[in-house]
Amino acid sequence: MADHGRPAPVAEKRRLHSFQGELEPEPGHRGTPIILSHHAYPEPRKATARARTKEFEKYLTVPRCSPRANFSLASDASDSATSASHSKEELESSLVINNYFEENEEGDTKKGLYFSDGKRKIDYVLVYQNRKVTSQSTTQSSGAIVPNGTATNPHRSKAHKQLPGRQQEVVLDVGNPHESVEEERRARREEFEKNLMENGLAIEKDKEMKTQGIGYVRIHAPWHVLSREAEFLKIKVQTKKVFEIQQEDGITAKMNSIWQKFTKPLQPKVEQSAQKSKHLSHPFTRDKMHLYNVTNKETFFDNATRSRIVYEILKRTSCATARYNMGITTLIANGVYDSAFPLHDGDYEDTDPEDNERKMLYQEWARYGVFYKYQPIDLIRKYFGEKIGLYFAWLGLYTQLLMPASLVGIIVFFYGCVTIDSDIPSLEMCDEKNNFTMCPLCDKSCDYWYLSTACATARASHLFDNPATVFFSIFMALWATLFLESWKRRQTRLCYQWDLTGLEEEEEHPRPEYESKLLQKKLLREEKDRNQQKKEQEGHSLGKSKWKDKVLSAMGGISLGENEKLTWRDRVPGYLGNFVSILFMIGLTFSAVFGVIIYRISIAAAMAMSTNESTKSNIRVTVTATAVIINLLVIIILDEIYGAVAEWLTKMEVPKTEKIFEERLILKAFLLKFVNSYAPIFYVAFFKGRFVGRPGRYVYIFHDYRMEECAPGGCLMELCIQLSIIMLGKQLIQNNLFEIGIPRMKKLFRKLKDERADPKESNNSGSTRHPQQWDLDYNLEPFTGLTPEYMEMIVQFGFVTLFVASFPLAPLFALLNNIIEIRLDAKKFVAELRRPDAVRAKDIGIWYNILSGMGKFSVIINAFVIAITSDFIPRLVYQYMYSDDGSMHGFVNHTLSYFNVSEFLQGTHPQSSHFNNIKVCRYKDYREPPWSDHAYDYSKQYWAILAARLTFVIIFQNLVMVLSEVLVWLISEVPKDISMRMKKEKTLFVDVFLKEEQEKVNLIESFPVQDRQKQRPKNEVQKSRASNFTQRARSQRSSFTSFSSQHTDV
Repeated sequence: MADHGRPAPVAEKRRLHSFQGELEPEPGHRGTPIILSHHAYPEPRKATARARTKEFEKYLTVPRCSPRANFSLASDASDSATSASHSKEELESSLVINNYFEENEEGDTKKGLYFSDGKRKIDYVLVYQNRKVTSQSTTQSSGAIVPNGTATNPHRSKAHKQLPGRQQEVVLDVGNPHESVEEERRARREEFEKNLMENGLAIEKDKEMKTQGIGYVRIHAPWHVLSREAEFLKIKVQTKKVFEIQQEDGITAKMNSIWQKFTKPLQPKVEQSAQKSKHLSHPFTRDKMHLYNVTNKETFFDNATRSRIVYEILKRTSCATARYNMGITTLIANGVYDSAFPLHDGDYEDTDPEDNERKMLYQEWARYGVFYKYQPIDLIRKYFGEKIGLYFAWLGLYTQLLMPASLVGIIVFFYGCVTIDSDIPSLEMCDEKNNFTMCPLCDKSCDYWYLSTACATARASHLFDNPATVFFSIFMALWATLFLESWKRRQTRLCYQWDLTGLEEEEEHPRPEYESKLLQKKLLREEKDRNQQKKEQEGHSLGKSKWKDKVLSAMGGISLGENEKLTWRDRVPGYLGNFVSILFMIGLTFSAVFGVIIYRISIAAAMAMSTNESTKSNIRVTVTATAVIINLLVIIILDEIYGAVAEWLTKMEVPKTEKIFEERLILKAFLLKFVNSYAPIFYVAFFKGRFVGRPGRYVYIFHDYRMEECAPGGCLMELCIQLSIIMLGKQLIQNNLFEIGIPRMKKLFRKLKDERADPKESNNSGSTRHPQQWDLDYNLEPFTGLTPEYMEMIVQFGFVTLFVASFPLAPLFALLNNIIEIRLDAKKFVAELRRPDAVRAKDIGIWYNILSGMGKFSVIINAFVIAITSDFIPRLVYQYMYSDDGSMHGFVNHTLSYFNVSEFLQGTHPQSSHFNNIKVCRYKDYREPPWSDHAYDYSKQYWAILAARLTFVIIFQNLVMVLSEVLVWLISEVPKDISMRMKKEKTLFVDVFLKEEQEKVNLIESFPVQDRQKQRPKNEVQKSRASNFTQRARSQRSSFTSFSSQHTDV
C-alpha cells in the first residue's frame, strides 16, 4: 500500500514521452497516490498498456495541445523503450495517421459531407465529449496507481508490488478520480479507432484545440471494405441483365392507363422506378464482378447501404480493454462515446440548384402543402432503409383504406339523420300526451319526472342506434380483414421491388446490459471460486464440497467461455417484478376508472340537491362531459407513465438482443396502454346500468351512493360521447401537440443551455469556422425507434374497429388525423431527427400479429355492443313477438316496468314532490308488476330478449368469421404479376449462370488448341535446323512438347 504522507521517491521519477511531445513533472511536486477501487475499473490490467503500444501510436496520435499530465515509472525499462521509439513513430505517423480537419479546409469538405480532401465521403460519425483535465497538479494532488492503465484494488496493490517480474506500474498524477476515468475513456477510444482502421476503415478527426467540448470522429469506408462487407451481409445489387416486364392487355390495361392519367397530379415529382423493365438482382460477390454494372465505385452503393455496412463493423469491432466483447453500442452505454449516427445528405432548405435526396423528400413529402400527394415510398426506403420505408407504406395503405370506411360511416350517420323523424320509439318518448311518470333518479332530493323530458337524448341516440349500424359493424369487420390481406399483398410487392425476397435473419449482437449482467455473473462466480479455494487452503472445506471439486476436476472444471449465458434462474427476479408491476399498473388504471365513477355519482347527487332548475335539468350532460374530460387527462398522463414503466420492466428482464428487447417492450406497452385507453369505454359499454338494482332495492356504493343508470335512450349515446372525446383528444393532444411541442421545447432548452455554457469550455474551432453537417446533425434529436409511431396508430385502429358500432364517424376522424400525421412524421424524420441507421426488414414484425388479434377481437366486441348496449335486439324481439300489428308502436311502454311507491325504503322517497297522488312509477327494466304473484322478478320478456341477444352474438361472430375466411381465400397473398416475375427471374438466372459456366468450359477447352498453334512455328524452325532427324522422332518431340505445355497451363 502506498504511503499517502510520503512523497514519491525522486529516483523513481522518470520522464514519459507523450504522443506529440515530452511531458515533465512539475518542479517541487509531491504527489500522493490514490488507489482507485477495482469495481470502478473492472477492465483487465493490460488496458492502457495495450492502448499505448508502438503499433497503436503509429496509427493514432493525441493532438499537440493535449493537457499536461505527470507520469512516473516504477522502473526504467518502459521509459527507455518509449523514448527510443518516440521520434521514429512521430515521423511515421505523418504518413499513416488519420487526417486532421483544419479550419482553413472548410471549403474542401463539400458542406461537411466529405473528408478534408473533398474526395472521400463521410459514411458515419462518432461523437465524444472532451472533459477538462487539469494541466498542473497541486502539492497535495492525488495520484492513481494504474498497472498498465487499469486501476487496482486497494487490498491487492501491496501484493502486486511484491510479486517479481510484474509489468511496470504507471503513476498518473491527476487532480481527481474523474480525470482517471477520462483517461480510461480516451484510451478505449484510441484503441477502438485503431481497431476500426485495422478493419480497413478510414478515419478523420479534428485537431483538438480545446480543453473541453465535443469531438467528432468521421469514418469513411473504402471500396474494398464495402465489397467485402456487402458479400458478407449478402446485400442484393442490380446486375447488367435486364428483362422486359410483360404488360397487361385488354380492359385492365385501359383502366390502369386511365387511372394513371387521373392520378398524375397526385404523384410526387421524384424519380420513379421503371415499370417496363427490371434489372436482375443478385447477392453481391467479389467473384462475379463482371455481372454488375460498376461504373463508379463511390456511388455503386447508396448512402444508406454504406452507412449500414459501417454500422455493422462498428457493432462487431471489439475493444480489448474490456473484459467482454465491446461494440459501439456498449461504448456509448459506458460513456466512451456520446453518440453515433450517419449524416444527412445536406441541408433540406438549401438554395443550391443541385438537389439532394433530403431536399427532395422535404419538398415532395414532408411539407403540409403536399398532403394530397402520394408518398415517394421508394425514395423513403432508399434514404432511411427498409424498416422505416415499410412503416410509411403501411401507414399510407391504412390511410387509403380509411377513405371507403369513412364514406360508409358518413352514409350510416346521414341515414340516422334522415330517419330520425320517422322513428316511432323516439316519437312516443317525446309525445307529452302519452307521458310516463318515472321513478326518482336519486334518493331523497330527486323528484319524479316525465319521460318526455328526455326527448332530446332519445332523438340523438337514434343517430347512432339504428339498423344501419349493424350493417356498418359487419362492414368494418370485413374491412379489417381486407386491410390486413391488402397489406400482405403490398408487403410482398415491396419486398420484391426492394430485393428483400429470401432475406435471412441477421445475427444480432448482445445488448450492453446483457453483457454487463453476464460479466457480473462471471465475476461473482470467480469470487466464489476464490473464496472456496481460500477455504480449502485453510482446511475448512467440508467433505461434500471436496467430493464436488473432485467431480468437477474429473469433468474438466467449469468453463466460463463464450457458452456462458443467463439462465432462467437469473431472470426469475425480473419476471416476478414484471408480473407484479403489470398487475399493479392494471389495478391503478381500474382505480382511476372507479374514481371517475365516484365523481360522476357524487356530482350528480350534489347537483340534484341544487335549487336552481337549470342546474337540475342539465345534470346528465354536465356530469358526462366533465367525467369524459377527466378520463381523457388521466389516460394521457398514464400513457406517458406506462411508456417509461414498460421500458424499465423490459430492462429488468435483460433481453439478449435488440429484437427480443423491442418485441417484449411492444407487448408490455401495448398491454398497459390498451387497458388504459379502453377501460372507461368498456365500463360504459358493458357495465354501466347493469348492476343498478330496482326501486326499493338499489345497489349502493359505500352505503350512500346509488350506482348510476343509463339514460332513458340507453347507454349507446353516452358510449358515443365517451369514444369520440377520448379519440379526438388523444389524437389532438398526444399525437399532434406533443409531437410538435416537445421536440421544440427540447431544442429551445438545449439552445439556452448552450448559451449559458462557459465560453472557455466550448470548442474553440467552432467559433472560427462555419458549422459543418456533422455539427448540424448532432444538434438534432436522436432517433429512438418506431415503437411510439406504431403504438399511436394501433390504438387508433382499436378506436376505429372495436366500438365502431357506437360511433360510425370514427373512420372519418381517423382519416383526417392520418393525413396530418403522415406529413408530421415525415417532417420529423427529415428535419428534426438525426438520420436513423438503415435497417433491413421484410415485414412489420410483431405489429401485424397485434393488428390481426385486434381485428378478431373487434368482431366479438361489436357483437356484444349491438346485442347488449344498443336497443336493436329488444326492438327486433318486440316487433316480431309482442307487437299486435308488427310495428314499433307501444315499444316504449313495453320496456318500462311498474313500481309501487309505497314500497320505497324508509328515508329514500322524495322529500318534496311536485307530483300529487302518485301510486306507481315506471322504470326501465323487464320485471313483473307489483300486483303479480312474482312481483319484481324478471319477466318472460327479459329471458326471451336475453336468449335473442346471445343467439345474435353467436350468429354475428360466425357469419363475420366465415365471410372473413372467404375474403382471405379470394385475396392472394402474392400478386399474380409478382409471382410470374419471380419465376421468370429464376429462369433467367439459371440461363445466365449456365451460359457463364459454358463460357468457362469453352475457355478451358481452347487452351490445347492455342498451344498447338504456338508450337507450329517452333516445329518449322526445328525442321530447318535438324533435318537429319527422322519424321518419327520429330512427331514424338512435338506431341511431348504439346502435352507438357498443356499440363503446365492447367
